[in-house]
Amino acid sequence: MSNIIATEVVLPGRVEPEGLTVTTRELPQPGPGEALVRMEATGVSFAEQQMRRGKYYDQPAFPFVPGYDVVGMVAAVGAGVDPALIGRRVAALTKIGGWSSHLAVPADDLVPVPEGLAADAAETFVVNGITAWQMLHRKAKARAGQTILVHGANGGVGSTLVQLARAAGIRVIGTASARNADAVAELGALPVDYRGDVAAQVRALAPGGVDAVFDHVGGPGIVDSFALLAPGGTLVSYGSAATKDEEGNSRLPVLKLFARLLWWNALPNNRSASFYNIWAGRRRRSRFRSRLATDLGAVLDLAERGALHPQIAARIPLREAARALTLAESGTVTGKVVIVADPES
Repeated sequence: MSNIIATEVVLPGRVEPEGLTVTTRELPQPGPGEALVRMEATGVSFAEQQMRRGKYYDQPAFPFVPGYDVVGMVAAVGAGVDPALIGRRVAALTKIGGWSSHLAVPADDLVPVPEGLAADAAETFVVNGITAWQMLHRKAKARAGQTILVHGANGGVGSTLVQLARAAGIRVIGTASARNADAVAELGALPVDYRGDVAAQVRALAPGGVDAVFDHVGGPGIVDSFALLAPGGTLVSYGSAATKDEEGNSRLPVLKLFARLLWWNALPNNRSASFYNIWAGRRRRSRFRSRLATDLGAVLDLAERGALHPQIAARIPLREAARALTLAESGTVTGKVVIVADPES
């Protein structure tokens, strides 16, 4: 097999979306333990929105190819990798590199995609599905009959979290803008207008408090999120969107958030708070991969059986990634903006 000419979208520095550049380069054959994946679908997550601002907590130095996850077909494998993988549809959590027509991925990081699930549908459940599943079932350990609050219930993670919770018999209150209230209700959540008095609206629906809150916003509103917990409840924080445009050290808002969560945990208030990081435990490589494969596999299985419905805001070709990023940042969409392979010329 001759070397592949890959099309890549490069984030050259702190730029507006239109500052992304499209380049091509020759990829070598996959090395030992690697698989060459032909991208069918990738997407725009909050991480890429932060990375272009230089605000993601541990992003690499510019320039680099963004793309937190990918779904595609295995085109070739390196030494030590089962050749039966070739032609299989797989998913991978990449952190960077997904916005490319082809990319080399460690074969041990690949998770099989069920045959009945299309690539764009599967893409909506990779980083979003892992995040939602692990926060709901591993962090909060939510159970049937409980009530939870999901901030940003119309977003990629939020809409997946709502569906997973409803599939588990959990009552969901979801914040969103008024224009997205119907979409949130269709997912099975009780919509709350985030532009109003969120605390008052939630207390009207759950007078005794909620059993868990999932908060990607951070900032001053995190105090209200913790106050809305019922005794024994859990706050799961997984971002600091409220501080995304603040100037200065990109790590400072996250460190302040960590400090606040630790302080709350030290208080004798019968409530807990934690920060979710999808990469936690990665140093124990084998265990991390096994847990990721198990959790993503469970989510993809639910999707194939129709228990989860992909929320695709738009499908945009790779070369138009700037348009995809602009749309994702607009706050006007429900679900995930999916980047798909460019049409063949």
